[in-house]
Amino acid sequence: MKLLFFSGNAHLILDEASTRTSGGAELQVALLARQLAHAGHDVVLAGGDSGQPDRVTLQGVKTRNAGKFHTGNLLEMLGSIPRVVRVLRDERPDWVVVQGWTAWLFVLWVLRRFLGYRLDFTCALDSEINGAYRRENPVFGTLFEFAVRHCDARHAITRDQMDCFARRGMDSTLYRYLVFPRTRPLTAEKRVDFLWVSRCQPVKRPHLFVELARALPGASFEMICPPENRTLWEEVARAAAFCPNLQLIESVPYHKIQEHYDRARIFVNTSEWEGWPNSFIQAGLGETAILSLTVNPDGIIGRFQMGFHAGGDSEKFFQTARDVLSDPPRIREMQLEAARFVAEMHDNEKETLAFLAGITGRGSELVSAGNRG
Repeated sequence: MKLLFFSGNAHLILDEASTRTSGGAELQVALLARQLAHAGHDVVLAGGDSGQPDRVTLQGVKTRNAGKFHTGNLLEMLGSIPRVVRVLRDERPDWVVVQGWTAWLFVLWVLRRFLGYRLDFTCALDSEINGAYRRENPVFGTLFEFAVRHCDARHAITRDQMDCFARRGMDSTLYRYLVFPRTRPLTAEKRVDFLWVSRCQPVKRPHLFVELARALPGASFEMICPPENRTLWEEVARAAAFCPNLQLIESVPYHKIQEHYDRARIFVNTSEWEGWPNSFIQAGLGETAILSLTVNPDGIIGRFQMGFHAGGDSEKFFQTARDVLSDPPRIREMQLEAARFVAEMHDNEKETLAFLAGITGRGSELVSAGNRG
């Protein structure tokens, strides 16, 4: 079986020489593509043009430069259609796989009628399927939702997403995110009290972490915040400059990011919403407890007792942060629970088989095993 992943920046993660950053969905595309290639499947990754050469194999995955379809510029998107078509004709995949919101899902649905592949969509955020994105973007959102409904297969990454698919009359298969494997043993000393890692976007609410650092001057804070929204980033940087206990880092390559989780006692999430945060997985790999203001997919924080969830209550969030530092034994218990969470719920081989079962219709027992997580 030949699979083609369509993702703007996932190829940057497979290129160990790259210092550029990308998002969590791209990370998962890269991990799944690599895992499938190592399992013997023919895997192609069609990436956006970032100046990379075409037809280069990275970690077993053939990469294709499919033009500037990923820039958000409508003219560049339309101008890249011939190049995308050429890549699809060259590769002739059995399946084209898309993860997360993109207007290209509709284009790919149209093209499948002429090029003969089947189309899979993996949901990254609840807003992609609960109608929120369509309400905010009526034209592109309507086209996107039409394509989701007419895909040949759909994957959810949480039980809540499966329920949402079902309520809207669509079937789906659950598979959990994969793990970015450790490259060295966990030996780092926990020298940072609170860590925050995410791209600088309004939905991530980075200013709340700066406020937390200001409220706890005796604690140490580290913030890794690539400036996707330059205006917001500059506001955050100005505020952080007045917090001597906060170190702001503009970006860290993926192959070095785990070192920062390893050195942190507590990982902090201030996002309004997320699907299934890669940061929770990396926190678990680093034996790092979790403090989340709002995000708690499938109630996972309480299920594993791996941290605190404030339920969107900012006062509770700040008070919990104050209280938790005075109880090192409790922090250690949560850190070990975070490690157990990853060990029990994120097995790369099992989840890859669950993904394959979702598009082949075989291996239902493997899907059931994954659903028990």
